[in-house]
Amino acid sequence: MKFIDLDRQYRAYRAEVESAVQGVLESGQFILGPVVEELERTLAEFVGAPHAVGVSSGTDGLLLALMAYGVGAGDKVITTPFTFIATAEVIAFLGAEPVFVDIDPETCNMSTEALASELEKGCDHRLKGIIAVSLYGQCPDMDEIAALARDHGLFLVEDGCQSFGATYRGRRSCGLCEVGVTSFFPAKPLGCYGDGGMVFTSDEEIHQKVRMMRSHGQAKRYRHEVLGINGRLDAMQAAVLLAKFRHFEEEVEARQRAAGRYDALIDELIPGLGRVRVKEGRSSVFAQYTVRVPGGRRDAVQEAMRRQGIPTAVHYPVPLHKQPVFRAYAGLSLPESERAAAEVLSLPMHPFIEPEEQRQVVEALAEALAESGV
Repeated sequence: MKFIDLDRQYRAYRAEVESAVQGVLESGQFILGPVVEELERTLAEFVGAPHAVGVSSGTDGLLLALMAYGVGAGDKVITTPFTFIATAEVIAFLGAEPVFVDIDPETCNMSTEALASELEKGCDHRLKGIIAVSLYGQCPDMDEIAALARDHGLFLVEDGCQSFGATYRGRRSCGLCEVGVTSFFPAKPLGCYGDGGMVFTSDEEIHQKVRMMRSHGQAKRYRHEVLGINGRLDAMQAAVLLAKFRHFEEEVEARQRAAGRYDALIDELIPGLGRVRVKEGRSSVFAQYTVRVPGGRRDAVQEAMRRQGIPTAVHYPVPLHKQPVFRAYAGLSLPESERAAAEVLSLPMHPFIEPEEQRQVVEALAEALAESGV
């Protein structure tokens, strides 16, 4: 059994993917070009955003969004510590300071109450914006977060690197605020065969800045208006994404059915086991299906499942304010993030997982929990 079975997906779409790649090889256009432009148009329409800019990774997408907003040395940007390091890394990379607020234990997304409390501390002219992470495939309370951002004159970026395709009150992730960013890392719900990402925006100025900045700040050939990076999307990856996107909505539905089966199996075999919940009025694409193992027994449970041949993962074992690179935050107490980091355990999840495989996973989990005394 595999944690994410990309082999099954490739076999299902092999002819389409290989035809798309062959088309790029024959075109001789390997970076940007018409295939990338087609992907931008297609995904912008899907998300409901006026503009989309293909970039080299989700991380570079977040970096370019902050650069377009002018974030720099001495600025502050609020985010959550319970996420992949890229979210805060791009803030620090620009010389700005991440401000961490705690999470909602039900969803593991940013707590609106914690955000409001941080903003109530008083006016800090260095505070420029908020990056709200849509973790595990589900959006946080975006409308409430957006209202707080407006009230305090802050920009808002959605880090939708795990949630492309999710919905929030009838709207799609990455089209919920002025700027949304996603990743096409191979393990994502919509993944390519390398690195890739996209920035979505409703702001024409941000759109033009990101488009220039992804190509060294170039407005036209050898004319550089602003400082930028080498952050362009390869045509090969765009072609793979276009081929896979034809099946994407079916895959999202398959992920949601698989999550429903996990819910039912856990209710049957391990009643009372904690898990990440999907809030009313939104859907998840289940980039991960995540349970919570209390009592400091998570690692023992994971090892017991490994011995039974069941792969699992921990997203994420160390919250960012406890990472060595952010040692200046070591004294910060964010109890819900710290508790989640000690408890979360992600189970195998992909659109091609079979019901009998899921029963095997949950039976192994039940046995591992009993063996570990949970």
